[in-house]
Amino acid sequence: MLLLSGPNMAGNEWKYVKDCLDTGWVSSVGAYVDQFEKMSAEFAGTRYAVATSSGTTALHICLVMMGVNADDYVITPNITFIATCNSIKYTGADPILIDTHPGSWQMDLDLLEQFFTEETEQRNGVCHYKKDGRRIPVLMPVHVLGNIGDMDRLMALAKQHHVTVIEDSTEALGSYYKGKHAGSFGLMGTFSYNGNKIITTGGGGMIVTDDEALAKKAKHLTTQAKSDPFEYVHDEIGYNYRLVNVAAAMGVAQMELLPGSLNENMKSRHFIKMNCRVWAISASRKFMLM
Repeated sequence: MLLLSGPNMAGNEWKYVKDCLDTGWVSSVGAYVDQFEKMSAEFAGTRYAVATSSGTTALHICLVMMGVNADDYVITPNITFIATCNSIKYTGADPILIDTHPGSWQMDLDLLEQFFTEETEQRNGVCHYKKDGRRIPVLMPVHVLGNIGDMDRLMALAKQHHVTVIEDSTEALGSYYKGKHAGSFGLMGTFSYNGNKIITTGGGGMIVTDDEALAKKAKHLTTQAKSDPFEYVHDEIGYNYRLVNVAAAMGVAQMELLPGSLNENMKSRHFIKMNCRVWAISASRKFMLM
């Protein structure tokens, strides 16, 4: 049996995990969680990072903080892992799927612009779908297979049509566009550390942002919205979404290896032109509701 993508455990993983076991700091609080967040923010070029139990939960919390609800739509590409659409459905909202460009597998920005121009309207600075009047508060691009589309144009379209960008960068750790790291373009970005990702904590995720208030809110919501350090006081609906210290210990060791791994991969990388065709979900290369 072959692994889909075997992890590279060539650093301090055993040492740091053993430290957690020896000290008893194995749950959702601990020095390795703090260190992993700090390293992730620095690597992504953002001011803050909040560790979560998975990339899916990271996306969900971002949508919750944007107030996305059952009356809304969220725009995302039609080629992605199911977790992207699942996170949208968790809020009760529905995805609007934009076809991808066959040359990059990233969201086709010509189609995105066409959709905004022909199918949406502005009401008091809020984007709405013309056909049923529902809000479209969020645009969620997905950097599929570590590629990044034209983020300058995407961000300009989002600003023009008053939608917030939340980046699904779960496959794009170590990817840059014009010197800027994936996940740092939108209001928030997310990463995944599942077993087949660039680095792994077994399972885990991260929210990155430059917004201090959002970072604090994300940490609060992912820790069951506990508002008192000692008493069991919870001031809103929270979630058990924090990454545990023993997993973060693996993450710290993996982050230590990441720069060297990326450099080594670039040295040995071979580019192969493949004559392939992307079969789009919407055969007419249009947008569709899910």
